[in-house]
Amino acid sequence: MAVDAPRILVVDDEPQIVRALKVVLREAGFQAVPAETAAQALDLAAVRPPDGAIVDLVLPDGDGVEVTRRLREWSEMPILVLSAVGEEEQKVRALEAGADDYITKPFGARELVARLQAALRRATRAEEEPSIVVEGLEIDLAARVVRRDSEPVHLTPIEFDLLRVLVRNRGRLLTHRKLLAEVWGPEYVEDIQPLRTHIARLRAKIEPAGAVGPHYIVTDPGVGYRFSL
Repeated sequence: MAVDAPRILVVDDEPQIVRALKVVLREAGFQAVPAETAAQALDLAAVRPPDGAIVDLVLPDGDGVEVTRRLREWSEMPILVLSAVGEEEQKVRALEAGADDYITKPFGARELVARLQAALRRATRAEEEPSIVVEGLEIDLAARVVRRDSEPVHLTPIEFDLLRVLVRNRGRLLTHRKLLAEVWGPEYVEDIQPLRTHIARLRAKIEPAGAVGPHYIVTDPGVGYRFSL
């Protein structure tokens, strides 16, 4: 392992999970920094800030949501949360506390590494990009112009604002409430049906012709959406 390998804080009280994560991370070129409790995790992060964190939602002295919230008070490091199947409400709470993404147990090594690498790339990307081009879709943020295969795509202001928020956070899962607050305002965070309607219209306009299923905007059922490329 390289001396300057990115350090990833691994917060989990299950020894077998920590062992698995250490192996997966080492093989991917990362250095795991294990912590068994919320308090230990916060202490380790404060003494020597890591490059990213993987945090279990259930800890012996608290939960991953609070760890995420505390880390977000001073750091923009990528944070992935680990959750068991069926913990949808906890996943949403963690994402709204500032987590970038989540992985459901049991997790696949390749998926975890891909999610972590995507979060790290997003963290090092310039905050403001004048234009974004992905697989035939061109988005000029400054001019508010969208083209697909060089042809103009006419979006409503709401549709463009949704796309803007999604592409600026591409690779990151955004909850329904986060998108509603960003585009419509905090007083509309419960209005999920209009969000779904606008996402469907946006997809119809930007998805490649003949595409089977969503290509750019992926749905995480019950949680939110991500721009996948």
